[in-house]
Amino acid sequence: MASVAATSRSARALATRPLRDRAELRTFLETDRLLAAYAICDLEDREFGKTRWGGAYDGDRLVALALEYSGLTPQPLFVMGRADGIEAILRDLVRPRAAYVAVLPEALDAVTSLYRLDPGPQMVRMWVDRARFRPYPADVRRLLPIDIGELNRLYQLGFASWLPSSAIAEGIYYGVRVGGRLIAAAGTHVVSPRARLGVVGNVLTHADYRGRGFATAVTGAVTADLLRTCDQVVLNVRSDNPPALQAYRRLGYAEHVRFEERLGHRIGSPWADLTAPLRRLFARREIDRR
Repeated sequence: MASVAATSRSARALATRPLRDRAELRTFLETDRLLAAYAICDLEDREFGKTRWGGAYDGDRLVALALEYSGLTPQPLFVMGRADGIEAILRDLVRPRAAYVAVLPEALDAVTSLYRLDPGPQMVRMWVDRARFRPYPADVRRLLPIDIGELNRLYQLGFASWLPSSAIAEGIYYGVRVGGRLIAAAGTHVVSPRARLGVVGNVLTHADYRGRGFATAVTGAVTADLLRTCDQVVLNVRSDNPPALQAYRRLGYAEHVRFEERLGHRIGSPWADLTAPLRRLFARREIDRR
């Protein structure tokens, strides 16, 4: 309890304010670009208007930030930096009633002082570059916007997700078909041409075809495509999913960091009791079904 009280006293000494200066945000995020990959990609014009940022300052120095993605609650909430700064931002500035909070373990106490977090395994942030990447030869095909119906039918078998055709048109998606039927797919969550950084996600294989390397194949195809223009590609995987971890290592991905990514409910908010139905309707950006 003494450490929590000390954190609270320190947090009160910091100044917090909204942030919209992309240059300032980018400078801070680039101190750990692999951890902050999603946030860096959200600085692109297509995503930036959907985001809200808050910063904590020790004097003139930015020491922590929080990124809240807009949309129906709960949405992703990424925090980074000093624990006392994170606590100050979440206490005074960025205050969603419910959110999928991404936070490093060492800053978890700062979040749980204000949010009750659902239980769950740690997430693993993995990364690869051109030097590390090992292609996985397979018969995979680039998906087109016309394939969106088939892709959404596949995703609905594994998790609640719905994508517009623009997701394929603007992103990179690959799939594997057996007997003309789409049975595995992977795509991009976000990409930053300016930062030369890409994020792979939405990896799913039909339950009847798992364990045959199809998820590795489609992930490898998306990764190879991204590495034509990106210096690094990242993805998230649950720490309790050894087959997925091994598959990504086979492609050359390495572990960067482990972090918490859990649904959080604002302490004292009645909204916590209303989020369970929403969890069944909206998928997190890190879901991976092999």
